[in-house]
Amino acid sequence: MILHCVFLRFKSSVQEEEKQAIYEAIAALKEFIPGMVDVKYGPNVSPEGLSSGYNDGFTVTFEDETVRDYYLSHPDHKAVGDRIVRATDGGLSGILVFDMDI
Repeated sequence: MILHCVFLRFKSSVQEEEKQAIYEAIAALKEFIPGMVDVKYGPNVSPEGLSSGYNDGFTVTFEDETVRDYYLSHPDHKAVGDRIVRATDGGLSGILVFDMDI
């Protein structure tokens, strides 16, 4: 399984409703992408103060790398990805992606 972790530095102007809509759009991809097992999302709640400004994020669990790669190239994922880039501080520099084989 692949755990796809995405951490975000949203622009300060992005409202909670927009964040929720983005997360729901990601979760909706499960309907179109077989092997997309789980989606979780929310704000950083760590008390350590080590977030480097990445105060929101989501994870997607995939059955394997093949499913993850299909997700990455899927047009609906690309549309949500563009929406995320527009909502993050600095565009792509406001996004941190880390995948783990679990």
